[in-house]
Amino acid sequence: MAKVKTKFTCLECGYESVKWLGRCTECGAYNSFVEEKDIDPSKSKNLSKKLLDTDIQKPKKLDEITITKEDTIKTGMGEIDRVLGNGIVKGSLILLGGEPGIGKSTLLLQLSELVAKKDTDVLYVSGEESLSQIKLRADRLGVKNDRIKILPETNIEAIVENIKQTKPGFLIIDSIQTIYTDEITSVPGSVGQVREITNILMNISKNMGISTVIIGHVTKEGSIAGPKVLEHMVDTVLYFEGERMNTNRVIRTVKNRFGSTNEIGVFEMTGKGLVEVTEPSKVLLEEKKEDGGGSVVTCMLEGTRPMLVEVQALASKTNLAIPRRTGIGVDYNRLSLLCAIMEKHLGINLSTYDIYVNIVGGIKVNDTAIDLAIVSAILSSIKDSPVPKDTVIIGEVGLLGEVRQVLNYDARIKEAAKMGFKNIITSSYSKASDKKVDLNVSSIYNVKEIKKLI
Repeated sequence: MAKVKTKFTCLECGYESVKWLGRCTECGAYNSFVEEKDIDPSKSKNLSKKLLDTDIQKPKKLDEITITKEDTIKTGMGEIDRVLGNGIVKGSLILLGGEPGIGKSTLLLQLSELVAKKDTDVLYVSGEESLSQIKLRADRLGVKNDRIKILPETNIEAIVENIKQTKPGFLIIDSIQTIYTDEITSVPGSVGQVREITNILMNISKNMGISTVIIGHVTKEGSIAGPKVLEHMVDTVLYFEGERMNTNRVIRTVKNRFGSTNEIGVFEMTGKGLVEVTEPSKVLLEEKKEDGGGSVVTCMLEGTRPMLVEVQALASKTNLAIPRRTGIGVDYNRLSLLCAIMEKHLGINLSTYDIYVNIVGGIKVNDTAIDLAIVSAILSSIKDSPVPKDTVIIGEVGLLGEVRQVLNYDARIKEAAKMGFKNIITSSYSKASDKKVDLNVSSIYNVKEIKKLI
């Protein structure tokens, strides 16, 4: 019996080696190699072409290529259309990742009904659930449409045959880690299988004009499981985020060839599925206490969307040699940096305090415009001095203590005015171009000046 050959593949870049390496010589990643069975090139070389049986395409002149409205499917779900650019592009390949139980299958089943209402046939391929399980979820969500077809299958050859017969306009694969091909001897979910299956689905999408959504599992670090090349192959990468004990869900664009990569969509998980949140500021602030030190409202920006969020801070006396610094929804390194700035420029000894900062609602914020709000919340907690409930604090804090202007300032103050806020504390460099916004502005140059306002 012939000995089975194995190889080692880098999960980050796909580089192959005959032996395990601690550090990839191609991309420099550490501990990224996994062992898998070697694939016979003669079997996998033309697998996509053999399954699709398509003719070789000829190049077209750029002037001859026309784009019509039919090339984009408007789902009618505004939050999804926002993150995708302006709807689902015909022939696009979308990768959706998220933690188990976050609601990926629920979202796509609801999306299937909306797409089916646009006179588009939908094929939902599930490698993880049976027909009865999907039917139970559909009944709970109220999804009923004859254009939606469910296929419980994990073999890509059988899936391709069904695609040829049904010719759907919208295809869902749940999930990529469960699908396999007989031409490759490695187990489903391995690097070789995931890469080859994605390549086949990409060819199907482009050659047959089928919009395809792939669900991908995530690792404990939060990245999509499988080789990094998977994200390079698809057109759009979306992450579905949220805390399990919180009803708020956020869908975030990481890569998008058809639109902005900074947009987010906000949903609320209910007993009847996911509901769009068209005014996230209102939802995120609805439980805010009117008094109490350590609570500050600020305005973050995700893409073109301004959202008001509540920053809560708790400064607690500690006897530990090394005080704790905990941030939920904010970057830990950024929090440590702001604590150092406070010690230097505000003259506060934070070594005697444990500092806890939380963004209410399970939202993760990367916008540096909330720096001044974090500093204000910590200071408010230490002094036990409430910040006025009708005040919004916006500004980036530099290492020298200077308060810098923020991007898209006009959009932020319009959102604050819309939600009924009367006062704003911000950088002296931030100037509003729209004079119609009725807000009392307190401008500061240095973080030291915040002491006088709180």
